[in-house]
Amino acid sequence: MLNDPLVNFTGGGCVAAFRCILVAKATFMKHLLCGLLSLGMAATALSQASEALFLSQPSLSPDGQTVVFSFEGDIWKASMADKQAYRLTAMQGYETNAKVSPDGKWIAFTGRQYGNPDIYIMPISGGDIRQVTHHSAGDEMSSWGWDSKTIYFTSNRMGQLSGFKVPLTGGTPQRVFGNYFFQYDHNLVESPTTGEIFFNDTWESASQAHRKRYKGAFNPDIQSYNPATKKHVKYTTWEGKDFGATVDKSGAVYFISDEANGEYNLYTLANGKKTPLTTFNTSIKTPFVSANGKKVAFERDYQLWIYDVASKKAEKLNLALYRNNVLTKEKDFDVKSNITYFDVSPDGKKMAFTSRGEIFVSDIDGKFIQQIEKGSAERALEIKWLNDNRTLLYNQTANGFKNWYTIAANGSTPPKQITGDKKHNRQIVFNKKRSMAVYLSGRDEVKVLDLKTMQAKSIAKDELWGFQNSEPGFSPKDDYVLFTARRNFEQDIFIHDLKKGKTINLTNTAITESDPVWSADGKYIYFTSSRLKPSYPMGMQSPKIYRVALEKLDDPFRIDKFNDLFKEEKKDTANAKKDTAAKLAPQVDNSALVMDLEDVMERIELISPPFGDQYLRTLYTKGDKTTALYWSNHGEGRFALWKTVLEPFETIKTEKIAGTDNASLGNLVEVSDKLFVLLNGTVHKLNLDGNKVEPINTTYAFRRALQQEFAQIFEEMWANVQENFYDEKFHGIDWVKTKEKYGRFVPYLNTRADLRTMMNDMLGELNSSHQGFNTFGSEEAIALTNTTMETGILFEEASPYKVKHVVKRSAADRKGIDVKRGDVLLKVNDRAVDQAMDRDYYFTRPSLDRELKLTFSRNGQPYDVKLHPQSTLYNNLYDEWIDNNQKHVDEKTGKRIAYACMKNMGTGELESFLVDMTKELVGRDGLILDLRYNTGGNVHDEVLKFLSQRSYLQWKYREGSLTPQSNFAPSDKPIVLLINEQSLSDAEMTAEGFKALKLGKIVGNETYRWIIFTSGMGLVDGSFVRMPSWGCYSLDGKDLEMSGVSPDILVINSFEDKIQGRDPQLDRAIQEITKEWKQLGTSKVK
Repeated sequence: MLNDPLVNFTGGGCVAAFRCILVAKATFMKHLLCGLLSLGMAATALSQASEALFLSQPSLSPDGQTVVFSFEGDIWKASMADKQAYRLTAMQGYETNAKVSPDGKWIAFTGRQYGNPDIYIMPISGGDIRQVTHHSAGDEMSSWGWDSKTIYFTSNRMGQLSGFKVPLTGGTPQRVFGNYFFQYDHNLVESPTTGEIFFNDTWESASQAHRKRYKGAFNPDIQSYNPATKKHVKYTTWEGKDFGATVDKSGAVYFISDEANGEYNLYTLANGKKTPLTTFNTSIKTPFVSANGKKVAFERDYQLWIYDVASKKAEKLNLALYRNNVLTKEKDFDVKSNITYFDVSPDGKKMAFTSRGEIFVSDIDGKFIQQIEKGSAERALEIKWLNDNRTLLYNQTANGFKNWYTIAANGSTPPKQITGDKKHNRQIVFNKKRSMAVYLSGRDEVKVLDLKTMQAKSIAKDELWGFQNSEPGFSPKDDYVLFTARRNFEQDIFIHDLKKGKTINLTNTAITESDPVWSADGKYIYFTSSRLKPSYPMGMQSPKIYRVALEKLDDPFRIDKFNDLFKEEKKDTANAKKDTAAKLAPQVDNSALVMDLEDVMERIELISPPFGDQYLRTLYTKGDKTTALYWSNHGEGRFALWKTVLEPFETIKTEKIAGTDNASLGNLVEVSDKLFVLLNGTVHKLNLDGNKVEPINTTYAFRRALQQEFAQIFEEMWANVQENFYDEKFHGIDWVKTKEKYGRFVPYLNTRADLRTMMNDMLGELNSSHQGFNTFGSEEAIALTNTTMETGILFEEASPYKVKHVVKRSAADRKGIDVKRGDVLLKVNDRAVDQAMDRDYYFTRPSLDRELKLTFSRNGQPYDVKLHPQSTLYNNLYDEWIDNNQKHVDEKTGKRIAYACMKNMGTGELESFLVDMTKELVGRDGLILDLRYNTGGNVHDEVLKFLSQRSYLQWKYREGSLTPQSNFAPSDKPIVLLINEQSLSDAEMTAEGFKALKLGKIVGNETYRWIIFTSGMGLVDGSFVRMPSWGCYSLDGKDLEMSGVSPDILVINSFEDKIQGRDPQLDRAIQEITKEWKQLGTSKVK
């Protein structure tokens, strides 16, 4: 649910030349060229000074006369006097979060030259760059200590976000506020006057800072903790967002708040009172105050601004940047293994396909390929040949929405737009004659297109949804259209009579029937379905392929075939020629399609194997033989293309198509009894007789400029949200004006990271969870990588090579490994360690070693340990937190209350929960289900069903014990559900259901307000936008995304509770169950 910018250096002139020198040296000490940069910048003809946007994360020198910032993936510096900016870094990866030390001598920043964020330092005047942290987790620069010898940063190396500090000279980082697993402290900033450390501790001030106007329980406040006095202070209590504190040398605090108008503005604490300093109508970001307290720098509208504290005025900082914009330059791409969609011409001689939004035509063997110029960088996706073998029909974006166009297949004429809808036209299917087409339009319309006149006609309006659809189709004689629409979140199959203009619901069940295909003889409709469970909310469970007979058909009789053997053929020589001509002529069946739909759903029969998951793709008919082609994992658990052949008087035969295992499956095409299929971005010939595929190897280089591509991505992403966002009121904002607001920045994008930032900012205007834009391109690739090998051995903070603890269930918690508290690490793989060095340096390598040898000292005697390292301790540390809660409940109740914690609402965690209950519930008198910090999923219905079970009878064997049914009856005993401000998504649905079903009491804090069911949509370059399309509402109509779920008993675990190891919420849950025992008048609940 969560994005980091990664971008390569794209500078010009002598900077690029110097970068080659840096790479050639192949050393981690990177030299800077402040003087050479200025000379080279002035001399190069490639560079230019122009207005630039997407300058970010400014930091000021102590006197406020120098600004340091990020731009184009590098760190830059500019003087306030001449406003001339110079590039300081030229490392691989993306450099961000530069901060100038209080003494003005150093810059610390986040660099990504090994693929992950680490902390680096460099002199502000130029010189060597030195890596300070070495862990493969994400280390993000926060601030400097006022002694200019300490660096504060945020890292997820211990599983969750936490604040760390490390000396300027290097060494092993120390956690600042203790070791509670769910602390989330970040944005740490030290006060020079009080010693307190300001911080935030929510997602909404970190990964979700771009989300506007959030007012839930997980909102960030300005707060501090003093490690010396152990005093915690919360300075603001606004229901919205206060975060991003920055402090000057007198202790004055500046920060961001959205209290005034829903936009982020600059605030200060004047005598402890929250006071606004700006009232902008567009938001600011990343404020930084100079040490002397005279100026505050921040971002606004992707430019740098300076607030003058004395005059109380803010001005845009107009800097001169000499740069080389490469985003307009074309890049090479290849169609090889990158085909998106294809079709074969009716004459079987030619193939058309799309790749990265472009159109290509070739011979059927893919040898002679030409790109068909369509005159723009708009995205072409689906493509079809018309019956003349010379014209292509395709859909292409226009203002973000997919519409239909035609173009000459040889490129001799320009594209002609057929539709101009402000909604997506997609999933087009031709009839056999290629005279008609049917397609889906927007969220709610099925349309038919006459392929001669190119006139479209709407035939049905219904709840289709804007994506996740089944393809429509025609009956064999083109008199009916087949499509699916939603009823109660499930797909039903509909038949529309084109002559009468009437539509009927064929299936009309409370479960999903999808992917319908009409058989060639018109007698059956084949489809995919899971007959025993609805698809909502977990998707179809073990779906199979079925067919339903449209009449009360019987199997053919063998006696008829036997009698046919003895029929004599009448010879009529006079009409012989006439008979021969009739046989050669195309056979036309003019009989009407017959449908007897009374009790039609009683005629369903299973076609595919009774195990595994199957999804129907198409039918192929030859004579009396019908072949169903489908995607299935029933063979060895791997998905592949399978076929099931149905033929009169023959046993049903199912076989796998070789060469399709675990492939990415695209569309299938049938032309003149030949089949083709798209697998892994390559068109293959499909040989059904041989049960194999043969690739049509295609390669063709083409070019696209990223600037044009980014503009198209912006339009299409906006359109996707416009069509599919779950709330038609867009949470109260004008989504059209939001497009205008951000569209003006598109021409100024410099890198893919800028695109990533801008798109997420635009989505953030919706105040929506389950939303985000992610993108990655080859230009961002970083050659170097690293991985920190975790052992499960934790060390003392003050003595970072002395063992503190071995984490349960970790790599070090194995038979034969006897590491004890107080042991001292001496060597890693026989390499002696320097205890002044960052310990992670010795455990971080380009990849994870399979085995690791450690040498420890105990009482002065060395000993060796061998273990298999792991990549993360996240689950081990999470499990320790759960173990401690279990231990606490057992100790306080004498093991009378069962405790269960679900980390998420996925199927794996559901299984763990149910298995846990088989042990925990036995002999217990109550249950605490902990959904705090639960990150969601889709198994709420299963959890609630389990919790709802009560005893309804008893049974026993002769002279045996009476045993109740159901076997598990949690609702016979008191249940308490624990929730908090980070119970999110499906955990919130579970909590709302728990409350509605009156299963027990809910204790804790209000849930996150992070509950929309989501999917996603791909874009032209592989970028991806999450799409929150399905809202979740209480029985009285409340949108849980806006309200969350309130507990019955409000108990808040404070920051102090966490660092002191207290859990008032868990204690209150125990107290409530104990209280219920007393109310029931018994010391033990039976």
